[in-house]
Amino acid sequence: MKKRLAITMGDPGGIGPEIIAKALNSSVIKSHCSPLIIGDAPVMEEALSLLKLPLKQKIIKSPDESKPTKGSIDIIDMGTTKTFNKNKPTAEGGKACVSYITKAVDLVLDGKVDGIVTAPISKEALKMAGFAWPGHTEMLAELTKTKDYAMMLIGGPLKVILVTIHTALKNVPALITMQRVLKTIRLAKDACDMLKIKNPRIAVAGLNPHAGEAGLFGDEEVKMIIPAVKEAIKEGLPASGPYAPDTIFHKAYKGDVDIVVCMYHDQGLIPLKMIAFDKGVNVTIGLPFIRTSPDHGTAYDIAWKGAANPSSMIEAIKMAAMLKI
Repeated sequence: MKKRLAITMGDPGGIGPEIIAKALNSSVIKSHCSPLIIGDAPVMEEALSLLKLPLKQKIIKSPDESKPTKGSIDIIDMGTTKTFNKNKPTAEGGKACVSYITKAVDLVLDGKVDGIVTAPISKEALKMAGFAWPGHTEMLAELTKTKDYAMMLIGGPLKVILVTIHTALKNVPALITMQRVLKTIRLAKDACDMLKIKNPRIAVAGLNPHAGEAGLFGDEEVKMIIPAVKEAIKEGLPASGPYAPDTIFHKAYKGDVDIVVCMYHDQGLIPLKMIAFDKGVNVTIGLPFIRTSPDHGTAYDIAWKGAANPSSMIEAIKMAAMLKI
């Protein structure tokens, strides 16, 4: 049976409603899954009208009522947004995003849906609404009481998983601990299992240039990363490294390794977005359910102009339908 996936609408003022509408108008999506939007019906109606798509939305109260047919999309109307500001973050938008996500989490934990795909939200809007979460990943971890989790990004031949996520670069060295690196290596193996990769090869990147050059350019590799890799190998995990950050992504691109454990956000995201900006997918590893998202933001500057590219949303939905947990 096809998976039933909850698709949260994202920030009403951003491109979320548009890319969802365009994705669900694609024949490839309904062949992969049964999609269900969690959002606000007036917002989605305006997006459908803007895009002039041959789709009609059907408002339902429960996933049990969802019976997608050609030319229709099902939506659970949260009733949080009737009028909204476009093209900028607002407190109202932040509150609406949290209501969609909270509802989707409740549904997936109750077994009503099989996974969640989240449209982009704004960290600034969350802050304006009084929420402290820096993003989806941390929010979902707290809502599910998940302690060990990581962000994995997939784009083209690259798969990267992050030891640290949303933090200032100056904070990163102190956050690179042996236990945090080891935990991420373990989660990298879980990610490969979700992707059905047999005999995975997990490569661990260094933090410093040349992976520290034996301590000449920093000692995080010697003190934290190498001990984590050695412990992972003792546990039977297929890990190796640390590798120089300026070479390991070339190896991954060629297919010599399956996933790269990266020490900080931009270390992994820069090479991935270089080759797959429009088709990157974010996957949260460690949650008790499947969660994917497009690997881009709200794009307020182009929102509500009909110009947003749905490719990353399409890939995120297809990925959620394919993953196993």
